[in-house]
Amino acid sequence: MEFLDAKTILSRNQNPDGWYGADYNMNLYRGCPHGCIYCDSRYDVYHVNNFDVVKSKKNVLELLRKELKSKRSRGVVGIGAMSDTYNPMEKKYLITRGALKLLLRYGYGVSIDTKSNLILRDIDLLEKINEINDVIIKISITTPYDNLSKIIEPNVCSPSSRFNVVHKLSDVGIFAGVMMLPVLPFITDSVSSIRDMVKLSYENGARFIYTMMAVSLRSNQKKYYYEKLDESFPGLRSKYEQLDNYNYRYASSNERELWSVFKEECDKYGLLYDMDDIIKAYKKENRKDVQTTLF
Repeated sequence: MEFLDAKTILSRNQNPDGWYGADYNMNLYRGCPHGCIYCDSRYDVYHVNNFDVVKSKKNVLELLRKELKSKRSRGVVGIGAMSDTYNPMEKKYLITRGALKLLLRYGYGVSIDTKSNLILRDIDLLEKINEINDVIIKISITTPYDNLSKIIEPNVCSPSSRFNVVHKLSDVGIFAGVMMLPVLPFITDSVSSIRDMVKLSYENGARFIYTMMAVSLRSNQKKYYYEKLDESFPGLRSKYEQLDNYNYRYASSNERELWSVFKEECDKYGLLYDMDDIIKAYKKENRKDVQTTLF
């Protein structure tokens, strides 16, 4: 694995009320080998060359230690929004596990996005962090069907395995749920798929399920997606070209019906789906101030 020069690892979130309430963001790795045909992180504005090749930063854990130690606010650190922090390289390099140890040591909470069941290796650390600060784990599941997943995200563990991750995290009291992102027109946008996703999330102990009911397609990311459509779904490219889109957002023609079904199913099973409600639920009310009590 290639290691890149870097001076910082943590960035302050300018909108902490936005993406799951994280106060800081960091990506311990750059690039991802999952092979998801729809991945937004391929968009060239992110400047990640050879996205399928995983890289990290030199002395990443030492950088992180210094930055965590210097912060005045022990907030929630978001990990993995750009590149899955539990990619196969993590088995060897243990960078994510090392980062979790540092978050625990300095009293921070954590918000993790992942498609990998490797996160279960670190359940011991997540439980300990959960005792002193806020923890939310978002398992990304694009389709509830294992056979379809093999086509649109070929190098990821199956959806059934990921639902099991949600189940095991929830069993030990960790606030875990599902990100149904993206929803792909003509591929994962059926009413039956939405119903199955919500039902399986509930049956596996998810506290929430979040979606945007669309897919973003921009520049080189869009080109890559269309190439994969031509390989696996001949004829779909022309249907996408006929879809109305606003700000690179491609949504199903039956989006309104899908939203109605989704909300109805979530309400039936008691699952949260609004971002503000999710943030309020996982951030512990009236907990002791970690910064003043940790030591």
